Amino acid sequence: QGQLVESGGGMVQPGGSLRLSCASSGFPFSSAAMSWYRQAPGRERELVAVISESGGSADYADSVKGRFTISRDSAKDTLFLQMNNLKPEDTAVYYCRARSGLVDYWGQGTQVTVSS
Repeated sequence: QGQLVESGGGMVQPGGSLRLSCASSGFPFSSAAMSWYRQAPGRERELVAVISESGGSADYADSVKGRFTISRDSAKDTLFLQMNNLKPEDTAVYYCRARSGLVDYWGQGTQVTVSS
C-alpha cells in the first residue's frame, strides 16, 4: 500500500521561506508522476506544481512561478517544494500527490501559514 507523508510546514512571515518534503513508500517512486496541491479555507484544492518522472521538467501555477521550485530525489523517494518570498495568500494546507499507474496517492497535508 502506497503512502505519502508531508513535513516542513509551519508559520512564517511574508517574504520568508519554507521547504516542504513528501516521503513516499509502497510504490515505485521513480516512475510516478508527482505534484503538489494546496487548499485554502473555503476554497477548492488547486494544483501548485508538477514534476516529470525523471525530474527533468516541471510546471507551476501562475501564482507561484518564480517563487516556488519543485524537485524530487529518487534515491530517497522524496518530493520537495522550496517556497521563497511567501505571501499571505500562500496560506493553505499543502498536499503531495503521486500517480503510479492508475492509482492515486495523497498525503495527509501540512499547514503553511504566512502572517505577520
